[in-house]
Amino acid sequence: MVEKSELLPVLEQIERDKGIKKDDILKMIEQALVSAYKKHSGKMVNLEARINPETAEVQAFLIKKVVEQVVNDNLEIDLAKAKTYEAGAKLEDDIRIPVITEDFSRIAAQTAKQVIIQKIRETERQSILEEYITKEGTLVGGTAHRFVEHNIIIDLGKTEGILPVREQVRRERFAIGERIKVLVLKVEKGTRGPKILLSRSHPLVVQRLFEQEVPEVYEKMVEVIEVVREPGFRAKVAVKSNNPKIDPVGACVGVKGSRVRPIIDELRGERIDLIAWSSDPAKYIAASLSPAKVISVNIVNESEKQAEIIVSDDMLSLAIGKSGQNARLAARLTGWHIDIKSESQRKEAAQERVAHSAEELAKLEGVGPKTTDILIKGGWGSLEKLSRAKPDDLTVLRGVGEKTAAKIIEAAKDVLAKAKKEKSEAEETAAAAEPVETPVEAKEAVEEKKPE
Repeated sequence: MVEKSELLPVLEQIERDKGIKKDDILKMIEQALVSAYKKHSGKMVNLEARINPETAEVQAFLIKKVVEQVVNDNLEIDLAKAKTYEAGAKLEDDIRIPVITEDFSRIAAQTAKQVIIQKIRETERQSILEEYITKEGTLVGGTAHRFVEHNIIIDLGKTEGILPVREQVRRERFAIGERIKVLVLKVEKGTRGPKILLSRSHPLVVQRLFEQEVPEVYEKMVEVIEVVREPGFRAKVAVKSNNPKIDPVGACVGVKGSRVRPIIDELRGERIDLIAWSSDPAKYIAASLSPAKVISVNIVNESEKQAEIIVSDDMLSLAIGKSGQNARLAARLTGWHIDIKSESQRKEAAQERVAHSAEELAKLEGVGPKTTDILIKGGWGSLEKLSRAKPDDLTVLRGVGEKTAAKIIEAAKDVLAKAKKEKSEAEETAAAAEPVETPVEAKEAVEEKKPE
């Protein structure tokens, strides 16, 4: 028997401190007592254990079936013996035989202790799991506790989390005991408690730092639309104001950089470009290449999101960035394919296009340099485009009449047809010039390949 003074006050204290119900522990102790007794006695018996919730008195009974001929003494009892326990016992009845042993109280005490410890651990693990699941996607503080290979174990206070190599920033180094802010990336239930995966390289780290340092971001007056980063080197953050009186970039930078500076320090010097988000693709693309100044943005193909960016010659290297980093991050931020050119490169490309067009149009019969210049300036420098044109398309050009327009179109069709014919004849000639293997030659070739 376990005295009330030994067990119930303990359970009541646990219920107050840990929130574990006393009745739940008592049920677990009852189940554990059955297993412990069977293990202690070494017998396969049908045992029932009960604990009085008011007095903590433990009672145990062996349950046996009343039979005429006993085959298994552990589970069966004959009628004569059964009546010594229950006077009204009958065949096929289950009777309860009190277990009275000197060892049972000791077993009960040991089992109760083990069950309580186990239940407290399970409850604490479940509590931590539930707490940290709600923290997924948020920043938490911790200290570098130890290194396991190249992974860092972070002490979070109540539990530990792991910062694996793939979620670390390559340039960062931490010492044991150093304070560190980490993102709770994923929480899973493990065999020895919750498994908490942490990150320092995820884009959300930057966003959460802005929420901590900039009140307007925390209060949703300024919204972080997108974050892209090459961890440890550079990040671009697109921000949008939900209040027309607030400049989103200025709010995030702060007076003389007072708000962005702590974020850069926490990220160990990672550069941050703040970009004003815009629904106008050209404007957004131009801003995304900050700190470079953009002269113009030409939307080449809107459906495939291709754009050509023109910058001054001295801004070209800044726009592209070291190893293409600035252009690469701008493309990821906006979702557009960006082709950056300097003014000189654009002029050279334009001159090459004019020269090529002039060379093409020179093939047209009856088209002189003056008409060629007019066609090129009017955007008709391609033979393919001219062959598909209608006379009305060309008559709008200065000095081009209806008859001239028709002649130009026909001439373009003739040149293309002639070029197509020449290409076809050249392919036929090349095919005819290829040697054809005769059956004899083929046979000799096969015989040569046969092993000796």
